[in-house]
Amino acid sequence: MAKITLKGTPCTTSGDLPKVGAKAPDFKLVNGSLADVGLQDFKGKKKIISIVPSLDTPVCAVSTRRFDEYAAKDQNTVVLVVSSDLPFAQARFCSAEATHVVPLSMMRDRHFARDYGVLIQDGPLAGITARAVVVLDAENKVLHTELVSEIGQEPDYAAAIAAAK
Repeated sequence: MAKITLKGTPCTTSGDLPKVGAKAPDFKLVNGSLADVGLQDFKGKKKIISIVPSLDTPVCAVSTRRFDEYAAKDQNTVVLVVSSDLPFAQARFCSAEATHVVPLSMMRDRHFARDYGVLIQDGPLAGITARAVVVLDAENKVLHTELVSEIGQEPDYAAAIAAAK
């Protein structure tokens, strides 16, 4: 379990992010067509997984836009934005922003959040995810991880993008 904060109030996550060098846990998340997708759907591509509490918050929106800038430039890397939002809400955001990211929802279960150690266990955001970034190579080996210690802060974009190059 990791300790993070929400506006200074301590919260605990369900575990720890996958270790650098390890194979990433596969997942089943829901895309905008309500289909289940997993790592195999992005085979052969590097992946930046941006894990956010909700696209309907300012910091999540900013971080999605920042990673989108990179996604538009690198055809060998896909940016997956994982949140608790329903696919319909994710689609509205991505359509309005004309993003290149792939939004994925945890609407059917929270296994992804538990397996990646980012499920918030207590506090006002219990049941959704902490803010984190996981970068995978084309074979799903973990290259970089970051659990943002204060939910209201942005991740280190430069470190994530450098790991994906």
